[in-house]
Amino acid sequence: MNCSVGQLRGLKKNHPASWMVLLVAAAIGMSGDRLVAATFQKDPPQPLNLISIVTDDLADWSLGSYGNRESRTPNIDRLAHEGARFKNAFVPTPVCSASRASFLTGLYSTQTGITDFIHPGPERDLGLPGTLTTWPEVLRAHGYKTALIGKWHLGTAPRFHPTQHGFDIFYGFLGCCTDPMDPILEVDGKDQKFQGATADLVTDEALRFIENQATRPFALSLHFREPHIKYVPVRDQDMAPFTRLDPTVPLAPGLDEQQIKNWTREYYASVHSIDRNVGRLLQKLNDLQLSGHTIILFTSDHGYMIGHHGLHGKGNARWAAGGVPMYFPPPFPNMYEMSLRVPLLVRWPGIGKRGTEISEAISNVDTFASVLGMLGIPMPKGVTQEGADFSPLLRGQRIPWRDAVFGQYDLHNSGLAFMRAIRTGDWKLVRYYGTNSLDMLFHLKDDPGEATNLYGKSQTNQIQQSLQERLTAWMQSIDDPILRWVNSR
Repeated sequence: MNCSVGQLRGLKKNHPASWMVLLVAAAIGMSGDRLVAATFQKDPPQPLNLISIVTDDLADWSLGSYGNRESRTPNIDRLAHEGARFKNAFVPTPVCSASRASFLTGLYSTQTGITDFIHPGPERDLGLPGTLTTWPEVLRAHGYKTALIGKWHLGTAPRFHPTQHGFDIFYGFLGCCTDPMDPILEVDGKDQKFQGATADLVTDEALRFIENQATRPFALSLHFREPHIKYVPVRDQDMAPFTRLDPTVPLAPGLDEQQIKNWTREYYASVHSIDRNVGRLLQKLNDLQLSGHTIILFTSDHGYMIGHHGLHGKGNARWAAGGVPMYFPPPFPNMYEMSLRVPLLVRWPGIGKRGTEISEAISNVDTFASVLGMLGIPMPKGVTQEGADFSPLLRGQRIPWRDAVFGQYDLHNSGLAFMRAIRTGDWKLVRYYGTNSLDMLFHLKDDPGEATNLYGKSQTNQIQQSLQERLTAWMQSIDDPILRWVNSR
């Protein structure tokens, strides 16, 4: 054996098991140094798991961790208390499909080719292009078992299926909508009718996936349909906290106050169904002793309004004045804060301080780079990204960061609009290209509710021009087709 007498005595005293190993080494003629090194070599650290929870139409103002004292969201708020809350998180396009494509690819809507929600009728041949790389694809290539459970809404044709975009498993619905109760869901490639609350059913499947993958790295994408309309029916336990609530609601001119309050109570009940199931998920991670090495990212595909600015919905919201039905009249395309702003919570065990608040402006195009940054996976060569890695901010590091986020929305379902926006900490410019008198400029520092449009005012001309120059430069950087159209007129 190639060990000194002193080394052997030390091993016998401090590591009795290794003393026996050395005796075996002597018997088989193996170098003691080699065997001891092999005996004490640490196993490589287990890769972190990732659970990304994406809700549908969830406004940050509906969560306790973002200041709501009437909604009931203790489990979602727990993610903020135990992790980090982003105070200024936005989406670039305030409707479902376009935002979800940006979330998965790190690209803007004109780059993915999905600029509005995908209409289930006339747009059956539209979906996420196979030429684009998603972060689930990258994770799967690095040994992760991946699953999408819940909403897809990025194409229904076979070539657009989630399993063609990096997901090993899909359980849910491909189109824009399903019912909040007794849904039709795809399981193993076939549609099945289920009994029960949709939020519960998709969570049931998520828990099964976690149990089955507990011993290997996994990336679970749990995409709730809630709180998308129709808000109800929900389980009695989700509606019960709000049946007698007199909710605080915006009182824009012309609104039917009781209608807005009814919608708000039902909306809170739908949000509660998410929160209750997030609690089930957190408990399962604890039971399986996975909480310590599982990152949870919680967000929404865009913001939402119930009476704010007199509207109901998101970027294609409907006027709510006059007590109109939920789906009518035609949409009013907008890029208000309420439509663009989303909750973003990240619980990353062992990283950063509990209850961290991050003020930097985050866009959901940052998700791709940030997921890879948190998991320590390099960006694949040749993959174009418009976002940046915010994981150093979660570590408490100070890094150079953008002072503005950009947005674009080309509405073509039930209307027509070509909108572009730049938002800094103090100002927001929104252009409605191809129209007159619809452009907007807001001084967010003094007017966070965006009540006073300063576009075209002499006192803000210099600010407006500076923002326009930056907006145009960004449009040039992504080869925005609207800019070419504007220049050709």
